[in-house]
Amino acid sequence: MSERFYTIGMAGHIDHGKTTLTKALTNIDTDRLKEEKERAISIELGYAPLSLGDDYHVSVIDVPGHEKFIRQMIAGVAGIDLVILVVAADEGVMPQTVEHLDILNLLGIHHGLIVVTKMDQIEEDMIELIEEDIGGQVEGTFFEGSELLFVDSVSKKGIPELREKIKERLAGIPVRDARGAFRLPIDQVFTVHGQGTVVRGTVYEGEVSEGDTLELLPQQRKVRARQLQVHHQPKKTGRAGQRVAVNLGGVSKQEVSRGDVLVSTQYYSTTRTIDISLNTVDNLKFPLKQRGYIKCHLGTAEVYGKIVFFDRNELTEGKGVLCQLRLDQPVVTRRGDRFILRRPSPVETIGGGTVIDPQAEKYKFGEETIEMLSRKSKGTPEERLIDLLKEKKSLAEKEALNDLSMDKEELDEVTAALAKEGSLKVFGRTLVLEATAQELIDMIEEELKAYHTDYPLRDGKELAQIKQDFSSYGNEAAGKIIDEAISQGVFVKTGALLASADFKPGYPKQWAKRMQQVEDSLMSQGLEVEPSAVLFEKAGLPEDWAREQTHFLLRTGNVMSLDDKHLLSSDAFNKGLISLYHNTGERFTLQEAKHIFGLTRKYLVPLMERIDESGFTKREDSERVWVKKPAE
Repeated sequence: MSERFYTIGMAGHIDHGKTTLTKALTNIDTDRLKEEKERAISIELGYAPLSLGDDYHVSVIDVPGHEKFIRQMIAGVAGIDLVILVVAADEGVMPQTVEHLDILNLLGIHHGLIVVTKMDQIEEDMIELIEEDIGGQVEGTFFEGSELLFVDSVSKKGIPELREKIKERLAGIPVRDARGAFRLPIDQVFTVHGQGTVVRGTVYEGEVSEGDTLELLPQQRKVRARQLQVHHQPKKTGRAGQRVAVNLGGVSKQEVSRGDVLVSTQYYSTTRTIDISLNTVDNLKFPLKQRGYIKCHLGTAEVYGKIVFFDRNELTEGKGVLCQLRLDQPVVTRRGDRFILRRPSPVETIGGGTVIDPQAEKYKFGEETIEMLSRKSKGTPEERLIDLLKEKKSLAEKEALNDLSMDKEELDEVTAALAKEGSLKVFGRTLVLEATAQELIDMIEEELKAYHTDYPLRDGKELAQIKQDFSSYGNEAAGKIIDEAISQGVFVKTGALLASADFKPGYPKQWAKRMQQVEDSLMSQGLEVEPSAVLFEKAGLPEDWAREQTHFLLRTGNVMSLDDKHLLSSDAFNKGLISLYHNTGERFTLQEAKHIFGLTRKYLVPLMERIDESGFTKREDSERVWVKKPAE
């Protein structure tokens, strides 16, 4: 069978035997701090490997039970696969046990075992009463109906049976998906002499290998995984479900804190505004006010912020309340992540739930926002991608991975399915809905139609300007859509200009006769033409249209510029050029040219300069030399 990686959490009231039970199962004492030894309580998270054989790789987390250490408890429980709820036989369910149950429920943990410790301290006839007491307390939780396992951790009575039961339960729990992008919320930071900074945590998603370049968030700091260890054993890789220690290169211990996250460099980003679905605890002591101050536990992070409601100004209790968190500091999260909310003062657990949108925006108060959040929360991956693309018009693959909290493989499956059915276009790493692409094409066609009406003599509109006009679609996406439309014959690109496929530049109907009059005059006047302004004035053309026709005639090549005041028929210029070539030798003077053309200096000088500029002749002192022969 393939290797299976799991994390088990020990939860329960202080001094109910979690640490002793962990030691009985693993032969490791997880109380590692001097203060913990002296006070006989767990302050920090304790970890130990549990050997079950058959390729099962299991980490046991002994989470603190004392109320003051609830933060560490939440950090430890986030990311576990199976919970062992520890209840001491001589005390039963205590207040801290109830709070742990609430937190486990709110974190969406579904698999658990109930273990009653210190069974040597009770009489046989007390077992039934203990079972009834615990059964009543766990009613309505995922522990409801669970079998109780009685053990004595010191004598190890019941421990072999517990190990078998753990293995049996784990066999029915799917292993964490290692295909996604790597994410490790950090719960411990320390230094090792000669090695530098080491961080530890449970890998939520994906896989990490020795030598990988990672990103430390929210600092946005590039680091390198120099070495990896799993329970003090060197490893080349670590994967989802494993407790992994990573020796980091490129960062000091002072720059890293519990709550920071190690991620694959391109697939995650930070956020401070999160859409959520909130479930409160059943007996909330005090109502939660609009924009009330909260403490959010997300993964291993603990961040303060405010809660924003869109359909109420106060919350006493509720399930699936759609609202938003606006945090004081950035966090790393994805859709579907679980969180816990606590009230800073007076201290109590408010509730918890799931992240709907990790990259949320600010919305208006009202039913419309609630309906939108409801759609977000219920949508399939395909529906969520479609909704997001409707909102943002186009998305780079990296943005989609962030905004939708999908891994790359899942996104690839979704995009492939939507592309196959024809509702999505994929341009490299850019995603656009087919309807959006068509909408953009239609809008550009309307834009070009209006432009061709206003400027019928131009070859088209500047493509750069069109992209700027429709920048809300994303420059890259707009460019790809336009390129595809050009290849399909919808548009025609001439240089840097874009035009409708059926458009041909030409004189507009209302000015056609007058423009033709100017063109005819230029053709008939030969080399001795009237100034352009006079020609346009005689034809009765407004200044704007005169300017447009000038550019049009120059672009078509029928006309050329003699100087800044005169246009010249290209045909007249070519005929004159050929005549000059045949009636002169290799060299000739201005006087000879005057004799051939019969022009005054007013026209002769600019004409000869134009011939020079065209590369046919070159001036040397008072003569001109032929450089190339004109085509006949």
